[in-house]
Amino acid sequence: MQSQVNPSFRDATRTEDWEHALISGNGRQGALCYGSPTALRFTLAHEDLFQPVTEPLPAPATAAALPRLRELLDTGRFSDAAQAVCDLAVQEHPGYAETRWIDPLIGAATIVVTPDSPGDGYQRGTDFATGVVRQEWAGVTCDAFVSRAADALVVRLTGSDATVSVGPIDGVPERPIEYAVDSLVLTGRFAGPRWAGALEGWTVAVRLRRTPQSVLIVARTVPGLRTPAAALAELPEGSFETLLEEHAVRHRDLFERVSLDLGGRREQQLFDAGRYAIISSTGTRPPTLQGVWSGTYSPPWRSGWTIDGNLQAALLAVHSTGTPELMPPLFDLLDSLRDDFRENARRLYGLPGLYAPAHLGTHGRQNHFGPIWCLTFWTAGAAWLGRLYLDHWQHTGDREFLASRALPFLREVASFHLAFAEIVDGRARFSPSYSPENDPGGDRDQATVDATMDVQVVSDLLRNLLAVTDILDFRDPDEPRWRELLAALPAYRINDAGELAEWIDPRFPDHHQHRHSSHLYPFLYAGDPAVEADPALRAAAVRAVRSRLRWWLSGASDEMGYGLALLGVAAAHLGLAEEAYAALQRIADAYWRPNLVPTHNRDHMFNVDLAGGLPALIVAMLLGSGDTGPDGVARLRLLPALPAAWPTGRVRGLVARGPVTVDLSWSPGRFEAVLLSPVDREVELAHPRGMTSLRLTAGRPFPVCG
Repeated sequence: MQSQVNPSFRDATRTEDWEHALISGNGRQGALCYGSPTALRFTLAHEDLFQPVTEPLPAPATAAALPRLRELLDTGRFSDAAQAVCDLAVQEHPGYAETRWIDPLIGAATIVVTPDSPGDGYQRGTDFATGVVRQEWAGVTCDAFVSRAADALVVRLTGSDATVSVGPIDGVPERPIEYAVDSLVLTGRFAGPRWAGALEGWTVAVRLRRTPQSVLIVARTVPGLRTPAAALAELPEGSFETLLEEHAVRHRDLFERVSLDLGGRREQQLFDAGRYAIISSTGTRPPTLQGVWSGTYSPPWRSGWTIDGNLQAALLAVHSTGTPELMPPLFDLLDSLRDDFRENARRLYGLPGLYAPAHLGTHGRQNHFGPIWCLTFWTAGAAWLGRLYLDHWQHTGDREFLASRALPFLREVASFHLAFAEIVDGRARFSPSYSPENDPGGDRDQATVDATMDVQVVSDLLRNLLAVTDILDFRDPDEPRWRELLAALPAYRINDAGELAEWIDPRFPDHHQHRHSSHLYPFLYAGDPAVEADPALRAAAVRAVRSRLRWWLSGASDEMGYGLALLGVAAAHLGLAEEAYAALQRIADAYWRPNLVPTHNRDHMFNVDLAGGLPALIVAMLLGSGDTGPDGVARLRLLPALPAAWPTGRVRGLVARGPVTVDLSWSPGRFEAVLLSPVDREVELAHPRGMTSLRLTAGRPFPVCG
């Protein structure tokens, strides 16, 4: 049966700006599809095409200065502490005199298709279920997709002949690139000095096949240099229909794991659009800030992976929407950078274990920091990534993964924190500290002590390590030290406004006019036992959400929408339905362009973080779950933050921790759910009617209604 192309949306935007293009991708390669009947453009990118621009350096050797840094922080000399790290780095290597960025993810080439029959009535759209982008006008149709099966861009123009060319993307690279085009094969060679492991260049091969009815174009981007003959010989054969069928069966399987019906509301369309973008940009690596698309030599923040919230937002709905196979690319990336993480911990702090910097790219070294953005003080990165390992286990039940991949990573992260945290008079202190990317009171000093997030991620890490060793029946020699540090973690602080404070140290006032809400970290995932056990702390968390949300909903905010999505997820976790919906509405209204690709700021900067964040927010409003511990009991919440705007609806295929798959429908005063577990298990189910305890039999659907 042939795959039919049914665009999920249509618009009439003609554009020469790649940021307004429609997108297709197979995770490894991406195509930006745009233009007009006069000239159709396909700008290609590849997940490995990072231009070597900034040579990676060892993280600065600041370990010997740690006592001095702590003394400066203890005495309130926060700027001096941050500057001291920069001064030491420059003494070690002059390259640290300037801010050092990771290498940029650049576009590979642009294919231009010039039809012989331009005309009026241009329309375009994307079929989320197949990954096909369609552009059409006056009897001419152009369909394009990036094949998962053939690993190539496939384009078919029907109703017109055309001329085809390939060339570099627009713009000027930061360092010279030597280009050559021969027989529709483009090679780009990075000129100038390169360092060990740096990419030499890349090749884009394009092949045409003409018939009386159509023009078929097949193209592939490959890291490394090929001869034109070799590059063309590697391109896949087959008709458009055959190539589409082979691709669509794989893409459709991922996309159709979940379906949401909100009566055709815009939120439903954006849920699909977001999932489509993340599926299409996850290959052997996770999505960068721009997914797997780039039409520039200088992407914002160099694209890459930013792990103080951006990457976590992009991946936040992967598990709950039933596509866990999209997560191992992250773990593979972290494995490839593990030695750099170890070296960071050793050089920065003289400690064992892992230290993950906020910005990751072709390396994992801590090279990016400054006197204001004092990112060497952020020690929570690896522990936050550890939560993603835990969630993979929680949503798959994969015991082999837990034992062979999650546990070794978690143990190394814990070894760093066991050595880093100071226990003084029975109380653990975290100095230096940093709450991404906030400055207490808005006074520009980001160097701090005892950020609440540090306590939260370490608490989450240690509690789960103890649970994992019980599940695996494994006794770790560090277990007594885990328990000691866990017991010594300080209590959360409630500030004078009754809010959960972002810093436990009372010297630091809260600053709500900010894009990050890192002290709400537990509410992005399974929650926090300390908050659940203390009504005062829960009320303080609610006040913190509302205070931060007031700024987001004001005219003063125009920053990273993914931060608003994470704030909305926290609101949903705390049962704040209307607050979560207000966040969702602001995102839907301000951060999505007509091409149904989100932006970083309001209508500014192509960015896919929200493509994961918005679906995660919708899921959090419909289904919540806590961690499943050694007792095997799954703890689920149905419709924990259902807004008044959604009186009826249904969703199929959500996955809660356990794992338990949930199909759910609701109408005024009623809900129906079907739960399915791969193993026999007990479930504690919270729902709009109260609480229910039930037992699931492996593989047998269990209906619940009320």
